[in-house]
Amino acid sequence: MKRMRKSIIFIGTAIMISLIIALIFPTWTTDIQGENSISELEQVEINGSNHEIMIRGNDKDNPVIIVVHGGPGTPEIPYVKEFQDLLETNFTVVHYDQRASGKSYHFFEDYSNLSTDLLVEDLLAMTDYISERLGKEKLILIGHSAGTYIGMQAAYKAPEKYEAYIGIGQMSDTVESEIDSLTYVIDQAQKDGNTDDVLYLKGLMEQIKNGNTVTPRSYVLKYGGSTRLIDDPGDNISVFLSSEYNLLDVIRYNYGMGYSQKMLLKDILENPLPNIVTKLEIPFYFVMGKYDYMTSSNAAKEYFDRIEADQKEFISFDQSAHYPQLEEKEKFYEWMSDTFIKN
Repeated sequence: MKRMRKSIIFIGTAIMISLIIALIFPTWTTDIQGENSISELEQVEINGSNHEIMIRGNDKDNPVIIVVHGGPGTPEIPYVKEFQDLLETNFTVVHYDQRASGKSYHFFEDYSNLSTDLLVEDLLAMTDYISERLGKEKLILIGHSAGTYIGMQAAYKAPEKYEAYIGIGQMSDTVESEIDSLTYVIDQAQKDGNTDDVLYLKGLMEQIKNGNTVTPRSYVLKYGGSTRLIDDPGDNISVFLSSEYNLLDVIRYNYGMGYSQKMLLKDILENPLPNIVTKLEIPFYFVMGKYDYMTSSNAAKEYFDRIEADQKEFISFDQSAHYPQLEEKEKFYEWMSDTFIKN
């Protein structure tokens, strides 16, 4: 009995020590070798709040991309670098955790004023900071998923800051997109004979038509409307196993995601992008996975057709869903290089 008690105490102590180490373990981004390379992970104050940024590239003289992550509140820093190794050869890629998201969530900071307008202001300020730091007059702006809601408004408000706008998993008419998403998952559930799923999902149709909710993302993931060629990249295990995040950061990731969605989703649902941005003064591109039902590719194409611009292009990735830049990274790298690298 005494030996068993000692074993329990030992195991308990070991678990406690492991948890403490995991909570405070130092974080970093893998080094990129090269005389003019850059690989940095750090906090910077932008627009009055500390933001986590990751900058990676083989040559700082290359064109600079700034990426606006989706969610709301789901940063890509913890998993994205393994998919952008090719991109880093021709571009310097900047990711940042948005205010109140991931490592930019600070437990004692007041986020009661969090809004999509504030996130647009943050992005514009972040753009100025990166432009000055890396000596670039203009950046290439990429928005992904809900990040397109922020990124496209920034491109509309300050076109002089950007060489081009790229919307990946582009948001459009929210209700139209969600109806398309729900119809898809119901159809897939019927094909799989999952009658309980069909009944539950059909019960959501009225709420979605009224713009009161979205198709549950767990069902979109289950039926292949999120990823096709890779596993869900933003799960907690992937986040925790990254060198850029420790256990405390995983806690902040989940807490910030819940808070951001509570604060921002209503605004996004009630004020869809087609009511805000109807023209762009810079070249823009929508890069959509054919099987994307997180942000419907069909709805994005209808929005694309209505936007006024001197130069625009809709690019479909036929093997992908919501993450074409990750699922077909070679194709995305080739398209980016062909489009933006001047020979």
